[in-house]
Amino acid sequence: MKHLSLIKKAKKGNKEAFADLLIIHSEQLYRTAFLYAGNREDALDIVQETSFKAFQAVGQLKNPHYFLTWLIKILINSAYDLKRKQGNIIPLDVVGELSSDLQGSYVDYIDLADAIRSLRSTYRDAVILFYFHDFPIKEIASVMEVPENTVKTYLQRGKKELKSRLEGVGKHGQRKVSTNI
Repeated sequence: MKHLSLIKKAKKGNKEAFADLLIIHSEQLYRTAFLYAGNREDALDIVQETSFKAFQAVGQLKNPHYFLTWLIKILINSAYDLKRKQGNIIPLDVVGELSSDLQGSYVDYIDLADAIRSLRSTYRDAVILFYFHDFPIKEIASVMEVPENTVKTYLQRGKKELKSRLEGVGKHGQRKVSTNI
């Protein structure tokens, strides 16, 4: 891992090193938070809460090689905490300011983000970690605290549900969305 020295410094209490790590991963954290929250304000709240919790606990990080995995796990828990506080209401009316490396148009991405947010939480977590963060199955299993075969099942079922939901988009006169995930 190229940021290993920063992680080691952060573990020892170096605030600047921790801030640098957050800057390095900020876009990835924001995009992931947005997938859970559905709007800019809540996504920023999730990232802020994640940063605070991670800063408090960085000294307890066991393996510096898994810093990003650890950080994403904190983010996912923060996203679920926010949803619980809001009464599980996810506003989908504000979908903007989300940059993406995905192929296709912005409209396709909005449809995909909405479809991902509508998945069962276990499927959503697996899909986001695998397709948006390129985490290997083993790391996803560690983050989700389930066996590797369970992750594979979640991915298979989540992908099937996404495909089904996205194929239905074209029925109301809208363009069909590519389902190449």
